Amino acid sequence: MAAPQSRRWDIYCWVIDNYGDVGVCWRFARALVARGHVVRLFINDPDPLQWMATTEERAAIATHAWPTDGPHAAAIDCGDVVIEAFGCQLPRVTEAAIAASAQTVWINLEYLSAESYAAANHGLASPVMAGPAKGCTKWFFYPGFTPESGGLLGPTTDEIAPWPESPDDRLRVGVFSYECPALANLHALANSARLHLYAAAGRSGEALKAQFGPSPARTDLAPMSQQAFDRFLSAMDLNIVRGEDSLVRALWAGQPFIWHIYPQTDGVHFEKLAAFLDWLQPPTPVRELHAVWNDPVRADELPDRWNAATAAPCWQAWCERVSHTRSRLCAQPTLIERLEAFVALKS
Repeated sequence: MAAPQSRRWDIYCWVIDNYGDVGVCWRFARALVARGHVVRLFINDPDPLQWMATTEERAAIATHAWPTDGPHAAAIDCGDVVIEAFGCQLPRVTEAAIAASAQTVWINLEYLSAESYAAANHGLASPVMAGPAKGCTKWFFYPGFTPESGGLLGPTTDEIAPWPESPDDRLRVGVFSYECPALANLHALANSARLHLYAAAGRSGEALKAQFGPSPARTDLAPMSQQAFDRFLSAMDLNIVRGEDSLVRALWAGQPFIWHIYPQTDGVHFEKLAAFLDWLQPPTPVRELHAVWNDPVRADELPDRWNAATAAPCWQAWCERVSHTRSRLCAQPTLIERLEAFVALKS
């Protein structure tokens, strides 16, 4: 699909933890620039971009501090499109700028989910009932895996770039998860089986180093740019990923993966995980492996579930499933393409 008329896009990102929000927003900004748009990113904590983004990208995407409110706040202009990422509350000064603009399209970019509500609520209007933008309308945009949703941030050519060859025939396992009891069992498995862990910088990597120190069964990696991270996932035989951005990258990498979903105290993350697995339709042992990885109570089952999921013929079926899924997603318009079309209708 050809890019439409170039527009000015403002993305608002409030970093909470784990770098997931800034990761998605930066990748979103990169994709827009690649399509010929002009992007400004307003962010409360730009520090992760020092290692997540390349020098060239930081030069191409204008990054601004989060606007301050109050009686002496400076007025700002707003772009043709304003993206309120993940329900972050826009500054009042930004809402006032939207209200003063006749053509700005206000998008509430939501979290990714395979649950039915995402497609049902995608594209709906959300009237603003209070504040400087009272009377304006923002629009829900739900990323998703189906044609009825907002789609996914698409793959890039970075994912097919080379990675150093493995020195032997051990299964290469990329680890980028949250801390969990299953990590220790996986490390023990690596010491006794033909697999090698490549621990990406972050929470799980720090947990492994703290618990086990240096290990011949594990390689600890430095922080990577998004391009390097994409290459890393593509080079692994199996990936353990977390959150939203790395899940989508694992799908595009086309390699078997385990999704460590963000745990929530009320347990609703299990419903979200089940909805995703229902969409993915992996072999039953792979579903069980996901359940064990995400449930601390079942962590001791990890070796048995791992062996079942990685044994032939399940391994072959798993590889075929992720390859088929990647092809199916490649046939759909990307999130950027769908968003461009949506904005054109609302402008």
